[in-house]
Amino acid sequence: MLGGATGLRTHIWNNNLRSVFLLAAFPVLLVAIGYALTILMTGFGEPSYTQSGKDGAGLDFLTSEASRLPVIAAWSLGIAGVWFVIAWFFHQSMINAATGARPVDRKAEPELYNLLENLCISRGLTMPKLAIIETGALNAYASGVREGQYTVTVTRGLMQRLDKAELEAVLAHELSHIRHHDVRLLVISIIFVGIISFVAEIMFRRMFWMGLRAGGDRRSGGRGGGLVIVIAIAIIAVAYFLAIMIRFSLSRRREYMADAGAVELTRNPDAMISALEKISGNSDIEDSPDEVREMFIENPKSGFMGVFATHPPIEKRIDMLIEHAGGKRRLRGSAVPEV
Repeated sequence: MLGGATGLRTHIWNNNLRSVFLLAAFPVLLVAIGYALTILMTGFGEPSYTQSGKDGAGLDFLTSEASRLPVIAAWSLGIAGVWFVIAWFFHQSMINAATGARPVDRKAEPELYNLLENLCISRGLTMPKLAIIETGALNAYASGVREGQYTVTVTRGLMQRLDKAELEAVLAHELSHIRHHDVRLLVISIIFVGIISFVAEIMFRRMFWMGLRAGGDRRSGGRGGGLVIVIAIAIIAVAYFLAIMIRFSLSRRREYMADAGAVELTRNPDAMISALEKISGNSDIEDSPDEVREMFIENPKSGFMGVFATHPPIEKRIDMLIEHAGGKRRLRGSAVPEV
């Protein structure tokens, strides 16, 4: 079996460790951005503090502002804490609104519900909620951070174009993300990076407009003021870059492990292979936010030259299933027409 029991346990343990790392790293980055925001606002608002023309004026100003770090930290973490609580409890509603997903029950979709329920019963797992996106694209994702919140979402196109065994394999794949705690890790990273991205964008907008207002002020040419602005921008850029890197440090190995988990649950590697082949090239859900795309079973967007790809290529996933999970059958020439 691909990965094996030991590999799955290690993967789960690593995901728990990454979750702790995210929780620890985020406040540090947020306070750094809060500090940069403070020195920018003060520097632009009171140019005389930083642009006296004296050598070392900028560094003196930065040192003075550093004494306000406790207050900056309190405000930054307080605002972030409020947002995190809101996102923690209502993230599913936000995701549904972003993708157009709607919850369904056994009565509405009996076959889909029964497939997922049987998989859960076979491993003694709590049944997650189900949702459907009314689109012809072939995709699926799992979401949630704790028991009672977990949701498996599939597209109408996936239900229509996959046979029963293939659909079961996709459901098992998403259920594996829940079992491996991949879902919780991704949601936490999305919440954190979303806050940092929002704050950084607001800061740059404010800095731009304040810079325009101060454009006619000759004092803005002082060496101290220039140093303050450069350092503040550098702090913002580094914090934002680190936040993005944290997000993309969530290994693409999670998709291989979820494929392996699907095979473990269904005992049918060929169904997972044929499902991936049908999904390939037909998975794009237009207007879906990039953050949500990271949770999809396939994300066709790969970023700059593939460097920021959130998923390994489907061909490599299929090769892994053939090599390590005993898959033998591939559906040559059975590609689904593009939607």
